[in-house]
This record gives sequence, structure tokens and C-alpha cells, in this order.
Amino acid sequence: MADASAPSAPPPRKSLMQTLEVDTRLLGMIGAFAIVCIVFNVMTDGRFLTPRNVFNLTIQTVSVAIMATGMVFVIVTRHIDLSVGSLLATASAMMAMMQTSILPGMGLDLGDPWIAPLAILAGLATGAAIGALQGYLIGYLAIPSFIVTLGGLLVWRNVGWYLTNGQTIGPLDENFQLLGGIGGTLGTTGSWILGLIAVVVACMAI
Repeated sequence: MADASAPSAPPPRKSLMQTLEVDTRLLGMIGAFAIVCIVFNVMTDGRFLTPRNVFNLTIQTVSVAIMATGMVFVIVTRHIDLSVGSLLATASAMMAMMQTSILPGMGLDLGDPWIAPLAILAGLATGAAIGALQGYLIGYLAIPSFIVTLGGLLVWRNVGWYLTNGQTIGPLDENFQLLGGIGGTLGTTGSWILGLIAVVVACMAI
């Protein structure tokens, strides 16, 4: 019989990476991204990492990044959403039509300070309504998410096309375009303020 008073074996020492709780997979992805950037910068004679090109890349990829952030919550619950691209098209079409057709018909012309907020709210409401509908079908009616979102991919893509009649919609409100686009930004000061607010909100949510 083992002596109960004998000292227990000390726990194994953690490595520095384990102590700091560093995700090695994340470091690997960051390293791969850095290598890709360096290779492209060398191949383009230093033009890839110029401020203008980085700005253009962020403008072109921000919508995908936002959708990918939302997709994380879907994937961790072992589901899938194939309709995010079509939903983006429908919400964008709704915001554009609000600025060019619906709100002007209600007496609010381009340049009115209410145009941009109402258009953004319309886009958010459209996305929330469609998401709630698909979530209801998946969560309460137990229809597989693959089937629901595959149908959504086809349906909402055509809804977006129907709203715009397959044409580019414009011109859009100048205040609305400040939130993105090649010709519009919040500026250095506004971007820093918005970024700091987002960091504070994220830290408070942890």
C-alpha cells in the first residue's frame, strides 16, 4: 500500500508558449500571410505594400472580412451558411434603393442628413429579418442549415437582382459613401476615433 504521506510528483513545467497561451496555429497563419505579402511585394518591385495598394485591398476585402466574422459563430455551432453572399447583395440593394427611390419619394433628397442613417438601418433590418427567418427554419423546424441556406443563396440573389433590375444604382448619398468606397473615407482622425471606440467596446464585451 502506497504511503499517503509521500509527496506527490510536481506537475510538469509548462513551456513558454503554453504559459503565454499563444495559439501556434494563429501564429502559423500570420507567418504565412507575412510571407505572401513579402513575396508579392518583391514580385511587384515594392508596389504591393504601398499605402495606396493596402488601402485598396482593405476596401475590397472589408465586406468579406465582416461576413467571415459572422460565419465564425455559425461554424462553431457545426452549421453552415451558403447564403451570406446573396444576403449581402440583397441588403446592399435595399440600402441603394432607399437612397435613390424610396426616401426621395418620401421627400428626402440626397444630401439630407437622414438619408444615410435610414439607409443603413434599412440594410441592417433586411439582414436581421432574413437571418431571423432562416434561423427559425433551422432552429425550430429542424431543417438542415445546408438546405435552408442553399435555398437562401438562390432566393436572395434573385431578390437583390429584382430590386436593382440588374443595374448599378447611383448616385448615392455623400455621407453614406464616407463609410467606405474608393472615393470616401472617414479620414485619419475619424478612423482613429472609430477604431478606438470599437476596441473599447470589444474589451468591455470580453
